[in-house]
Amino acid sequence: MKLKQAITGAAALACMTAAHAQTAGSFYVTTGWFHLAPQSSSDPLEIISTGGTPVNQSVAGTSASVDSSDTLGLSVGYNITDHLASEIEFGIPPKFDLQGSGVLSQFGTLGTVRQWSPALLFKWNFMSPQAKLRPYVGIGVTRVWFSDATITNNQFQADFLHGGPTSVSTDRSWAPVFNLGFNYNITDHWFAGVSISYIPLSVTANFSTANVGPTKVTVNSQAKIRLDPIVTYAKIGYRF
Repeated sequence: MKLKQAITGAAALACMTAAHAQTAGSFYVTTGWFHLAPQSSSDPLEIISTGGTPVNQSVAGTSASVDSSDTLGLSVGYNITDHLASEIEFGIPPKFDLQGSGVLSQFGTLGTVRQWSPALLFKWNFMSPQAKLRPYVGIGVTRVWFSDATITNNQFQADFLHGGPTSVSTDRSWAPVFNLGFNYNITDHWFAGVSISYIPLSVTANFSTANVGPTKVTVNSQAKIRLDPIVTYAKIGYRF
């Protein structure tokens, strides 16, 4: 009888632990691999000014695109209810190559840039907390900015930016995040999952080029690039 009671008590404790690990009030962390695939396009390069004199002239046939990139991802989440969770996702800033398109395709890679985009998401988990497979949908917001933007193609600088070394700056912006995915509960605490996010995002890149000619003027130009990345996150996680 005592053995039966002990077994029953242990089973009840295990169920309580499982419920605590997967329901309201529990925290979780994940790590895995982000794959960022921009669906990019751009407006033509526009010369804003030369030596302080406004120009505002587009360079016909010029455009650019951004290659895909991969990086390590992390997230921290909290189960507000059995179904609703809040989560912060972030990762090591990935490095992107900027590729010339149209008449700029002859130059290949124009430069590089790193992207920072931590996101706050709210996710609705379907099925019961004890289900092995739990699909979810989510929505949130991300703050996006860029660092280490560099023009690496000297010929592009000389032919289209009219000068020598070029400094690059980009604007910062907020963007919505649309998310869906699923988690598979391996044990009471460990789980694995995959999610896909879509982020409608555009950025304006501003170029300031020191002219190497006898006039020594500065040429300012800009290009608006639509990134609209699709972000895949393959992850493994642990619930507390």
